[in-house]
Amino acid sequence: MDNLSVFKHFAPKETDNSQLAKTAVIYTRVSHSSQEDNTSLESQRKRCEEYATTNGYSVVEYFGGTHESAKTDDRKEFNRMLTFVKRNKRVNYILVYSYERFSRTGADGMKIAQDLQKQYKVTTLSVSQGIDPSTITGEFQRNIMLLFGHLDNQMRKDKTVSGMRELVEKGYTPYSIPKGYVNLNKGSKAVDQKIVLNEEGKLLRKAFIWKADKQMRNCEIIQRLNALGLKLDDRRLCEIFANPYYCGIIVSKLTPNKAIEGKHEPMISREIFLKVNNIVADNRTHPVSHKAEDENLPLKRFSHCSECNAPMTGYIVRKKNLWYYKCRTKGCNTNKSAKQLHESFKTLISEFEVNPQQTELIQLGIASMYCVFFEEINENQKLYNSKISELKNKIESAEEKLVTGVIDRPMFDKFKAKFNDEMNKVEDLLAQIKRGSSNLEKCLKLVVKYCQKPLLWWENASIGDRMIFQNIVFPDGIIYDRKKDRILTPRVNSYFKPIPQLEGVIKGKKNGDSINFDAIPDRVTQSGFEIFHLVSLYFF
Repeated sequence: MDNLSVFKHFAPKETDNSQLAKTAVIYTRVSHSSQEDNTSLESQRKRCEEYATTNGYSVVEYFGGTHESAKTDDRKEFNRMLTFVKRNKRVNYILVYSYERFSRTGADGMKIAQDLQKQYKVTTLSVSQGIDPSTITGEFQRNIMLLFGHLDNQMRKDKTVSGMRELVEKGYTPYSIPKGYVNLNKGSKAVDQKIVLNEEGKLLRKAFIWKADKQMRNCEIIQRLNALGLKLDDRRLCEIFANPYYCGIIVSKLTPNKAIEGKHEPMISREIFLKVNNIVADNRTHPVSHKAEDENLPLKRFSHCSECNAPMTGYIVRKKNLWYYKCRTKGCNTNKSAKQLHESFKTLISEFEVNPQQTELIQLGIASMYCVFFEEINENQKLYNSKISELKNKIESAEEKLVTGVIDRPMFDKFKAKFNDEMNKVEDLLAQIKRGSSNLEKCLKLVVKYCQKPLLWWENASIGDRMIFQNIVFPDGIIYDRKKDRILTPRVNSYFKPIPQLEGVIKGKKNGDSINFDAIPDRVTQSGFEIFHLVSLYFF
């Protein structure tokens, strides 16, 4: 039988997303209650509502409306919104003023946005950045914005930490004052603080003396303090006994391996503090710290086991002072020297290195792969500009008819309002594609900047920046294949993927030379990117 039409009704039906209702929630957030200007809560909500009205979104609920720091995604209003959209099948959009309002946690924020889009069909839209994350191009740009938000947060944090470190080194307390103390100049700068004992501090002084002179057990001390009105548990009391702040000495994570004489009033003498801790030290244990970001393990959680696809964690063999990666799955024997895995990963990223004398050529080469995309943008810009000119001419024609008496004032106002409304919509569309084109060009420049010295950059960057770089180039991480001792890259970012191929095309050329980029077969259209196949690289 040659007629295939009879089999069409067995084929899956195409999903028409254009017919889906645009149902949205709005999420607004500021970092602190004093934040004003164009990112205040009121301004954010107003912009989101205007965007919803203009683009036909039906807003069913509002979330946020308060100050929540986005340095973590464990936020009350944020989690309430996530629960709502996951349970409410009608909601398919989250409107935010900008992606940094949504999250500043970098890769974690990216994962939340991606999970919402893939698992729940909920798209996170920034009303001020002109990005459409329903396309792969827009999804990448959204992820870049989320990573930039994290980077900006880290840079602010570094600046704040540097200032706090200087104050600590001078003996001040630029953070929460320990229990038992009060600042008589509350609200003043750290250098103007006057930190003295309060009534709780006098009771804690008794606790130190009971421990030092009478060698009283913690449970007895706690019982006495409770009777005097100071409620403590054993863990909290141990923390107080181990804090040299109470004898006038400051130790802080801001100044590791340093003991600094503080400018606050000591609660006890140094002799009493040391005597108490000589007693406590007999039964003290030091728990192992499990850090999410470890300078010795930059590929932690980024690398996965090929056997069970579980993220890999790490550990140290203290006798040899050697670090290793291992699979988290109980019973899995995947284990790899951190030094060897790092060397393999460095070999991998060195494939994307760009010769400084060819940066312009590489950028032109990547842009040529997007030529169809840019051509479509330029064509749309011409169409929108032509439409705007046409509407302006209609308004001028109506004005002439009003002057000559062909139409009256009410009729003119009606036509003018209609033409102005159409023109505003076209101008909004024109602004959106201009922002989209600008964002794409910024991304191309960022890619070339990263690739000028990717290996040197990855080796010397902070742990946070290294992890950002890894996630940008390899969005799905890497897979370690223990049986063949190799690294697999499930997906390479579309902007970085053509660089090794382009290096071959421009070999021997320099900036300013004429290059025929038609030799590169792949082209990117506005509908998205080519599908990537698994790329495997072997290391021995």
